[in-house]
Amino acid sequence: MRDLNRLVMIVSIIERGSGNKLTKLYDQEQVFTHVRCEGTGTATSEIMDILGLGGSEKDIILSLAPAGTAQSLLEKLGDDLHDLCPGRGIAFTVPMEAVTNLLAASISARTKLDKNKEYEEMQEKSSLIMITVNQGFTDEVMATARKAGARGGTVVRGRWVAKEEIEQLKGLTLREEKEIILIVVPREIRNSVMEEVNAHHGLQSDAGAVICSLGVERTAHLG
Repeated sequence: MRDLNRLVMIVSIIERGSGNKLTKLYDQEQVFTHVRCEGTGTATSEIMDILGLGGSEKDIILSLAPAGTAQSLLEKLGDDLHDLCPGRGIAFTVPMEAVTNLLAASISARTKLDKNKEYEEMQEKSSLIMITVNQGFTDEVMATARKAGARGGTVVRGRWVAKEEIEQLKGLTLREEKEIILIVVPREIRNSVMEEVNAHHGLQSDAGAVICSLGVERTAHLG
């Protein structure tokens, strides 16, 4: 078993306008630390209906919690709390390697772990692929990702920081306005999706894609 007190990040993607209600539900389950941002779904309406992901506009909630608390929450989201979710979407956990001592102590002090419950270590079965592309190329990148097996993703707007230093290092011309595509895929197709996107939309292309992935420990459908 892994340390129940180690912190993980819970990433929750839910219909726009449901984020605040979801964080209140999480607070009741001992998950208190959240950051909310907005995104847009990329899945076709047919796929969104199959996955039960609702409309295209999304609230993205990033929450920190001890691993044991996060496991308990996701188990309940798939069972006892399923009908209490304020909208449809998905939640998954990503392991964290380090966090500031003050934040970790604050979260641990507010969280009460159920010491009578066993928390099992799970092998990562999914991966979160993060693709940063120049604004306007999301549809092309997602079309390539779908051909490699991905079903859909969520887009968050962003900007390059320290753009000049990167350009000097690589001899590239980078656009400041970026879109970050988040795609959860089964681990067995992760490499093929990343390789296809890189081959067609890599850093030296017009899309300028920068691609990385993180392991996903647990997932739960919301609503």
